[in-house]
Amino acid sequence: MLSKVFQVLLYAVPVLLILGWYVRRHTARESSGLQALVTAKEEGMTEPPTLHPVIDHTICIGCTNCVAACPEQGAHQVLGMIRKKAHLVGPTNCIGHGACKAVCPVNAITLVFGTSKRGVDIPLVNPDFQTNVPGVFIAGELGGMGLIRNAVEQGRQAMRSISTLLKMPHKNELDVVIVGAGPAGFSATLAATESKLRYVTLEQEELGGTVAHFPRRKLVMTQPADLPIVGKMPFKEVQKETLIDFWRDVEQKTGIRISYSESVESIAASSDGGFDVKTNKRNINTRTVLLSIGRRGSPRKLGVPGEEMDKVVYRVIDPQQYANQHVLVVGGGDSALEAATSIAAEVGTTVTLSYRSEAFSRAKPRNRLLVESMRAEGRLRVLFKSIVKRIEEGSVTIVANDVEETLDNDAVVVSAGGILPSGFLRTVGIHVETKWGSE
Repeated sequence: MLSKVFQVLLYAVPVLLILGWYVRRHTARESSGLQALVTAKEEGMTEPPTLHPVIDHTICIGCTNCVAACPEQGAHQVLGMIRKKAHLVGPTNCIGHGACKAVCPVNAITLVFGTSKRGVDIPLVNPDFQTNVPGVFIAGELGGMGLIRNAVEQGRQAMRSISTLLKMPHKNELDVVIVGAGPAGFSATLAATESKLRYVTLEQEELGGTVAHFPRRKLVMTQPADLPIVGKMPFKEVQKETLIDFWRDVEQKTGIRISYSESVESIAASSDGGFDVKTNKRNINTRTVLLSIGRRGSPRKLGVPGEEMDKVVYRVIDPQQYANQHVLVVGGGDSALEAATSIAAEVGTTVTLSYRSEAFSRAKPRNRLLVESMRAEGRLRVLFKSIVKRIEEGSVTIVANDVEETLDNDAVVVSAGGILPSGFLRTVGIHVETKWGSE
């Protein structure tokens, strides 16, 4: 009899221990996911800034594959389990990797832009990156892919699609004009070189595109990426300066051709089946065009008296230039928070950060934490629910919570985002659709 009891215990105890471990782990995971979602709602952090997953809970089987696959999960919670179903518990932490969808075994995840509350304008692009205008392609940030790794991969894939199209003979002077030398354009230029295409890459400013305008020492990559010709870039996490230097070295060693300080003024269909691209320097005839420009287009302005003054800028190149000055930064996204904190770190600065909403719902956690830390130390003042009323020579007037206040001011940095170059896209004939959380 005792031997039978011993045998039962011998098998039952390990099973009970495993079951107990599973229950504790499951409970902790559920608690963590629920708390992250509650915190996001309390702080108003509910609007994803880019491509993000929508999970069909009638299909989700609770396998947790998506949670494990998210590359951002180690730094901050993006996906979590609630009542045995996957949920987007940190919407503003999602930066559009899309790895969650790839590992879902039951196709319960759809990747979308925008939400029912906040629409996002996206040019209509086919799976091969071709727009509704045959021969005109879009890759990277303009198509909604701000993540550097994704933009690099899109540049490569778009050029592959262009190469397939170019198998048909044509009489145009060039095979492709690449507009923009950001992550997607740089990758596409390498791919064009690798495929021995006749191309020209046009960049109106400097190598890196939008990346070049990021604040000094900004961490710009958290996942590795592969470049044509080069292969895998030799780093996972990298700051802006290091990445730009790496790209410059690649540019020199591979001999790729990028025409700087050359901007596109118009793109029109030509009689020979291609396109005539007019720039500020010349006219170019090409069979295809790849638009790899940023979404910013032109900066969003405040529309207040005094904004035309020289002391008002729309991006920070070097925070050191603001040492010993009174500075106002306007905006609530990552660029605004990074500008404010980088300037506030300089000697003798007095920095005020003005934002129209009541929370930084579009900013990454590390930026929000840094702002809060500097605010607690008295190095940075934050005014929520505030708007700029007017800008004058030595001051700015702000209305915060219905109270008007005039601040001493030497410089104003407006980081309120940019306006999608919809007008330019329309002149080319490209359709733009506002996405409200749909595919």
